[in-house]
Amino acid sequence: MNAISFALILTGVMLNACAQLLLKAGANAVGHFEFSAANALPIALKLGTQLPIIGGLACYVVSVIVWILALSRVDVSLAYPMLSLGYVVNALAAWYFFGEIVSLQRILGIGIILLGVYIMARS
Repeated sequence: MNAISFALILTGVMLNACAQLLLKAGANAVGHFEFSAANALPIALKLGTQLPIIGGLACYVVSVIVWILALSRVDVSLAYPMLSLGYVVNALAAWYFFGEIVSLQRILGIGIILLGVYIMARS
């Protein structure tokens, strides 16, 4: 895999991770809600007007474009497993930004993911 292909994949992963973090921030701003037919429209409007959610959706749109560019250069069997790097980024960012707990089991899982991505990237 060349540097441009790797950069495209990494950019797609980071945009996807950023999208998840922004969606979480938007959901946190709205707070816990019960979704039912009676409150579907008010909740949708509340969620749809949150800037972090709009930003997260925009990140998804750009990530799809970047991902298509990456797939035009790299086999999907190599590129797709690289998306698991998003789990690593999100776990660490969720700990930093949202105070989520990163337990020993999660750290072990992150290590396994990193090892797997390293092995895949070398193939």
